[in-house]
Amino acid sequence: MSYRIAVAGATGQLGREIVKTLAERDFPTASLAALASGRAVGGTMSHGERDVPVAAVERHDWGGTDLLFLAPGTPAPVMLARRAAAAGCAVIDATGLGGPDAPVVVPEVNPGALAANPRIVANPVAGSILMAMALHPLQAIGGLVRVVATSLQPVSGAGRDAMDELFSQTRGVFVNDTANPEQFTKPIAFNLIPHIGAFNEDGRTEEEEAIAEELPRLLGGEFAVTATCVRVPVFIGQAIAVQAVFDRPVDEAEAREAIRAAAGLTLLDRRDDGGYVTPLETAGEDPVFVSRLRRDGAVPNAIALWCAADNMRKGGALNAVQIAEEMSRRGHLGA
Repeated sequence: MSYRIAVAGATGQLGREIVKTLAERDFPTASLAALASGRAVGGTMSHGERDVPVAAVERHDWGGTDLLFLAPGTPAPVMLARRAAAAGCAVIDATGLGGPDAPVVVPEVNPGALAANPRIVANPVAGSILMAMALHPLQAIGGLVRVVATSLQPVSGAGRDAMDELFSQTRGVFVNDTANPEQFTKPIAFNLIPHIGAFNEDGRTEEEEAIAEELPRLLGGEFAVTATCVRVPVFIGQAIAVQAVFDRPVDEAEAREAIRAAAGLTLLDRRDDGGYVTPLETAGEDPVFVSRLRRDGAVPNAIALWCAADNMRKGGALNAVQIAEEMSRRGHLGA
């Protein structure tokens, strides 16, 4: 069965990657509507070997759509998701703004969350996806008690204008131009900014709060999560330093074997120079890579690890398309 698909925010960084991934994975597509707003409307974009016109999201007929991917940059995404769902369209919300009632899903981790056939499904933020993938195999060894993470996030997560700002500021440093930040609160070139999303009253940012709320929902359990999210001068590729505390001792060799056997994970961890994966090496790759796995002697029953992935692939578009594939297998699309 083929499906009538729409991608809202199609001309943004993640929207383009979703359209590309649908073609790469040969997702059964009867028609594809690339939707945007403002000046992007009227152009074209590629879907495999075809050119697709970019239409106005405000004028789209949701009654003629089986599946909507909501990408960042879509105006009023929550309202749009509800309108599409009310018209019988399944929605995969990749904006990070989905409501608490929508299940968050990583297909390798919690596909059962789709059993109830929800009309709106949330694609988790990239940090939640990476950690859920890395920690899920370890849950068979010990129950999670606490997770402490520092997430190093590239500028592509903030969109094309943010990538342009990093490029122009980096070039400007070498010609003695003053960096005037527009997309970020401070210069991003040769800098680190510990601030992603608006601040809450408790001192966390929105991205940190999202990880703290999504990770226990993905992994199923009640455990504390503390995340610090840092914007780094990298274009593509996200990495996270993780300390995971369990309710019993975790054997390091057993943890390695569990990660090796898990779908979607690649363990690359040699204890020598260069025996680990960096964000640069993840660009264009599908797996989540795990490196620097070791016992954490500072805390009982703790394991420390480093995980990295392409934030636009498994950290974004690929996971969203995999959700659609799982929904199709379960007969939740086009019904």
